[in-house]
Amino acid sequence: MKEQELKYWLAWNKISDIGPKRFHKLMEYFGSAENAWSVKSEEISRVLNLSNKISSRISEEKNNITPEQELDLLAKYKANVLTIKDDLYPENLKTIHDPPPVLYFKGNIIEKDKNSISLVGSRKATYYGKMVAENLSKDLALAGLTIISGMARGIDTAAHKGALAVHGRTIAVFGCGIDLIYPPENRRLAKEIEESGALITEFSFSTLPERQNFPRRNRIISGLSLGTVVVEAGEKSGALITADFALEQGREVFAVPGNITSSLSNGTHNLIKQGAKLVNNYRDILEEIPGIVVQETNTKEISAEKFSLSEEDQIIYKIISNEPIHIDEIIEVSKLSASKVSEILLNLELKDLIKEIEGKKFIKL
Repeated sequence: MKEQELKYWLAWNKISDIGPKRFHKLMEYFGSAENAWSVKSEEISRVLNLSNKISSRISEEKNNITPEQELDLLAKYKANVLTIKDDLYPENLKTIHDPPPVLYFKGNIIEKDKNSISLVGSRKATYYGKMVAENLSKDLALAGLTIISGMARGIDTAAHKGALAVHGRTIAVFGCGIDLIYPPENRRLAKEIEESGALITEFSFSTLPERQNFPRRNRIISGLSLGTVVVEAGEKSGALITADFALEQGREVFAVPGNITSSLSNGTHNLIKQGAKLVNNYRDILEEIPGIVVQETNTKEISAEKFSLSEEDQIIYKIISNEPIHIDEIIEVSKLSASKVSEILLNLELKDLIKEIEGKKFIKL
C-alpha cells in the first residue's frame, strides 16, 4: 500500500471509537481511508449512525491527529505495519469476524505461521502449569508449529520460553502499543521473540495496556491460531475469553487437566466438561488439527535408566515428583543424612533429572 493511503489507515486506527467494524464500514462507503478522512464529521456520523456524544468524541480525536506523524512513528520505533489488503496479512486472522484492519509488528511474519497453536492460561500460574506450558510449547515448536500467546506473566511467558528454548517460532500479541512492553519485566523476552518470530498488536502507538484492551488482544491470539490450548485458568480467567473466541471462530479448543484442589483447575476442567479435548501430551493436539504439515519432532524423553544411579540415588530420585518438594522432607523420607542428600541432589541436577526451584524445593524433569 502506498504511504499516501497508509497514513490515513493508521490515523483512523488511532481513533478509539473507530474499531474494525466501523473502519470497514467507512472503507466500504467512501472507497478509501483518505476519502473518509477528508469529509465532514456530520457525514461520518450519518454513515456510521453515531450518537452525538460519540460523533463529538471522534471529531475531537481526529482534529488532534496528524496522519504524517503516524508514519514518522513507524520509523522512530523501527516497527512495521500490515493492512488487511496486504498479501502477508495472516491468513488465519482474515477469516475471523471483523478482523483488525491494521497490524503493527516487529520481527517477521511468514507464511508458515498459518500452522499455529496458541497456549494461554493464568498469570498466577503454579509451577506445574508453567512446566506443562513450556514442555507442550517445546514439543509443538519442534513439530514445526508457531506458538502464539500474549506475553503475560505465568503461562504465556512459559509458552514463549518453551518455543525459544528449541529455536522455534513464537508470536506475542500485545494489548498495548508496539512501542510499549508489558509486563516490563518481559523486555528481554520481547527482544528474543522479535528475533525468533514477531511481536504484534492492533493498537496504535502509545496505547496503554488497559483492562478493556485485553479481550480484543485475546481474539487476535485465537484468530491467528488453528487451535487454543488452555493450561491453567480460574473460573473468571481471561484465558477462557480466548477459548470462547476460538469457539466462535470455528477453531479447536484444548484444556490441560490440573489438580482438583487448585482453583486454577476450575476453568480448564469446566472446558473439558463442555467438550474441549483433554490434553495429556502434544500428540493429543496434533491429531485434532486436520491437514497440518508436521515436521518429525526431535523430542527425547529423559529417563533415569540412561544414567548409572546408585541405590541411594534411586531412593532420592523416586521421592521427587512433578510437585515441588522441600529438601527437609526429602531428608526425612529418605532417612539419609543431610550432607548425603545434598550430594545426591547435586548429582541428579547435573544429569538434568531434577531441578531446584525457589525455597530449596526440587522437582523432577
